[in-house]
Amino acid sequence: MRWRRRNLASMSADVNDGLAPGVEAVTSGTGSKEPVQTRGYRVIALVVASALFMQQLDGTVLTVALPTMARDLGTPATGLSLALTSYLLALALFIPASGTLADRFGSRTIFCSAIGVFLLGSIACAQSGSLAMLVIARFIQGIGGAMMVPVGRLVLLRSVAKEDMVQALSWLVMPALAGPILGPPLGGFIVTWLDWRWIFYLNLPIGLLGVLGSIFLIPDVRGDPRARFDISGFILSGASLGCLLFGFELASRPGTGLIAIGLLLVGLVLGLVYIRHARHTREPILDPALMRVPTFRLSVIGGSLTRITQGAQPFLLPLMFQIGFGLSAAKTGTITIAGAIGALAMKALAPRVLRRWGFRRSLIVSGLASSAGYATCALFRPDWAVPAIMAVLVVSGFFTSFQFTGYNAIAYADIDKDRMSAATSFYATFQQLTLSLGICTAATVLELGSWASGRGQPALIDFSIAFIVVATISASALIWNRRFAPDAGEAMSGHHAAEEK
Repeated sequence: MRWRRRNLASMSADVNDGLAPGVEAVTSGTGSKEPVQTRGYRVIALVVASALFMQQLDGTVLTVALPTMARDLGTPATGLSLALTSYLLALALFIPASGTLADRFGSRTIFCSAIGVFLLGSIACAQSGSLAMLVIARFIQGIGGAMMVPVGRLVLLRSVAKEDMVQALSWLVMPALAGPILGPPLGGFIVTWLDWRWIFYLNLPIGLLGVLGSIFLIPDVRGDPRARFDISGFILSGASLGCLLFGFELASRPGTGLIAIGLLLVGLVLGLVYIRHARHTREPILDPALMRVPTFRLSVIGGSLTRITQGAQPFLLPLMFQIGFGLSAAKTGTITIAGAIGALAMKALAPRVLRRWGFRRSLIVSGLASSAGYATCALFRPDWAVPAIMAVLVVSGFFTSFQFTGYNAIAYADIDKDRMSAATSFYATFQQLTLSLGICTAATVLELGSWASGRGQPALIDFSIAFIVVATISASALIWNRRFAPDAGEAMSGHHAAEEK
């Protein structure tokens, strides 16, 4: 048996992360440096959240429907992994370009266009009569998804003052978190009583509301429209990220080890070539010079280690409950929404916690707590009471979501407004890459366990080992969390480290 990557992990990460904070001044639609008078961060956050909610709902509902879709299209369930991977490939290719396009054409323009492309891809997915058509449609959908989240982040970055950042994050994620809560039961209802194609049609009303809200309620802010598009960098970075993503994907499949290693090596070589190119380019599409900013660098590294684990958990839990415990898909969905409930509960407390203890201390404590939650999942057994399992997932989701909110906020604390678009593209690219790596890490551990024992599918011990591995990776972020300055992000959190002395 093969265990395929779940789109849920990659689709839900942005909800856990939230969107990043803003700056005091933004540029107008004409490229001037005058501050834009917005309607308030709550309105902006809710409009952007419509796109996140749409992605969440699409991703979580889709995972429930994969077996039914496979039967309808006349292909093995494992064959649908190609459709999921085509979405990831589109993300890898077009996320780096999102910031530059938003600078040139305006954040609102690109955001609305991205929603439109996502909706066109959704219609094409619903009309697909074969696997090949579905793969192409998912690629189109992925192009829209690649632009929606980073550009939505950019809209918030350029429209919300730093002191309102944490509150804006909370307003953003609360509606979007409804996606993973509603997705599993809604998917079961659609597959049972309707047709799986309605999964994609559901995106239409949500997306249209998002477009209308964007047109009338948020400003069309932009950076320097004269910025040159880095075509060579776009090709190099896209090829590198594409090889790395496909390499990670194939690494979790039996019998494809040599191809996976070859793709990963090619991806790394192209990545090194790109870094050399970026050093000699004035405006690279992904700017490695951003890593010289301490808060951004520490957030990227620490956040990447944590996201590897976050990518693995939504992949491991459903498999463990269904294969290891023998639970139904419906009951599995009911249990796994506990993490989303915990994440939702956290958002109301995040501003006060950060104001009281600051980013450094909060990230250290939440990182240890979330890693302990992941490690506790290794102890789950069929004789555990369901409320006890859900309690662990609620606590784990609470601290994990807090950690991502902190990372995604502190990353932009010291980024100049002229570099915001470059920073959001860079950050989103690493986010997608590490989430995919997390899913493949978990799948590889399960595959190795089954191979070593000669079983056809993983046993509970294999899931336990996988959770321990990813929890260890997550805990290693403590090394980087401790390197944040005590006063890092004071303007955003309202916490003053000097008052503690």
